[in-house]
Amino acid sequence: MRRLLLVNTLPLALLAVTLLFLNDFQNSLLETDVNALREQAHIYANAIGQLDAERSTERHPLPGAEYVLDAARAKPLLLRLTEPSPHAHARLVGPDGKLIADSREEAALARHRPRRALKPGVTEEPLPPPIPPAWTPPRNNIVEIAYDWLLSLLPLSSREGIVTLDVPEPPAPQASSVTPSGIVEAAPYIRRTPDHQLVITVAEPVIHDGQTVGVIQLTRQAQEVDRSLFTVRSSILSLFLVALIVTVLLSWYLSLTIARPLLRLAAASHEMRDESGRVDAVPENLLARRDEIGVLARALRGSVLALWARMDAIERFAADVSHELKNPLSSIRSAIETLPRIENRERQTRLLGIIGNDVRRMDRLITDISDASRLDAEMSRIRPEPVDVTNLLALLTEMHQTTRGVNAPILQLEDSGEDEPLRVFAVEDRLVQVLRNLIGNAISFSPRRGLITLGATARGSQQVEIFVSDEGPGIPEGKLEDIFDRFYSERPHSEHFGQHSGLGLAISRQIIEALHGTLHAENRLGGDGQVQGARFVIRLPRSP
Repeated sequence: MRRLLLVNTLPLALLAVTLLFLNDFQNSLLETDVNALREQAHIYANAIGQLDAERSTERHPLPGAEYVLDAARAKPLLLRLTEPSPHAHARLVGPDGKLIADSREEAALARHRPRRALKPGVTEEPLPPPIPPAWTPPRNNIVEIAYDWLLSLLPLSSREGIVTLDVPEPPAPQASSVTPSGIVEAAPYIRRTPDHQLVITVAEPVIHDGQTVGVIQLTRQAQEVDRSLFTVRSSILSLFLVALIVTVLLSWYLSLTIARPLLRLAAASHEMRDESGRVDAVPENLLARRDEIGVLARALRGSVLALWARMDAIERFAADVSHELKNPLSSIRSAIETLPRIENRERQTRLLGIIGNDVRRMDRLITDISDASRLDAEMSRIRPEPVDVTNLLALLTEMHQTTRGVNAPILQLEDSGEDEPLRVFAVEDRLVQVLRNLIGNAISFSPRRGLITLGATARGSQQVEIFVSDEGPGIPEGKLEDIFDRFYSERPHSEHFGQHSGLGLAISRQIIEALHGTLHAENRLGGDGQVQGARFVIRLPRSP
């Protein structure tokens, strides 16, 4: 759950923080305000430049500055110019850098000056009280406090022609920046005051008769910039909070649908492992799901059921081994106990023969049991490779025909009808073991000089079918699957008891299934429905 929340919310938070800077948007707003304020300062400078000026007898640092403004006339004019813009602060500086007039100081003096009679019955109206800023972000709740703190962290962006400073007051404009032919347009000063107000300051030259007689500095709060930025940032934060809530809910939903089911599956696996009895603790609602969790739940349940089936098979195998070994051991013990009490030489020889047969039978049993026990581990390590079935069957047929006796069954290879040899994915040694076992069973049940047929045919492009058929009595009804059980033995009457362990067909099916194939038995029926022999069929994956 923690990881889901972190992964889902971190990109969203990074995006929100990135958007809060809004550099291009802020620069465009600042540039608009600077141009408007510069135009206003230019109007003020032109108006003041129309006043009469006296020639200066002093030497100023500004070359060509021959005129000096009349401060007595410039101050009231500057006050009247700034009356329509109560939020603007104008300062007029002479060529020598001395302050000539300040609109705020003049406004304060005008409010305390007695009213004058302009004409009979008409008196001068006092200046209105100062108007507060049009918009000041409220700072009486945690949101605005956080916004102020955020403003202190976000720097003002700089662009060519715009200088941003973090100082409480702008520096006074220097006359040295003015030339006789005009003024080099000074970059505006954009800063934030200690109370986080955005302030813009521009400077314009005052020209009289082609000469620069001063510099006017105009300062104004950029309320619209702050208001627009606050609106956009509030919208971004609002959207971020909504998206964050949705993300948290979706993460919680993912936790309920992914993380929690995985924990339930882990708890179920622990319960099935630790319980003394076999308890299928996988929840049914997880098994019914059609997503990856359902696949995992069904795989877990299948693994547990397969493990229990393997444990049952091991228990049955151990019981069958114990039973099969107990019979010859009982026979040997009885013969050994009886042997000292028998004086007849012929009967002693017969008992010794029984003991020898039982020992050989136990040897076969132990050999086959050992082979069956290590077969799973061996097949899991060996990688199947393409095997040419056609050549393999031909080789087995030739070997049998070369070594068979006079009255032994005849082994015949049936033509597959394929232009190219048939290949299957298998382990050649183990496939030969299976085929020898099936051929040996066919020989045991075949009559004298009976015909045993081997063959392989293609079943589409995916499988190859290999069959071994004989002309024996066939397999009793209801025993077609029992013959593949371990220690099951259905032998002809001509064979002596104990010559086979009953593990051959079980081992053969185990090998074929490990190669991802199938092995089954069926009876060959004639036209009249009579059984004409047995047929064992192997199907293996085809190799291209």
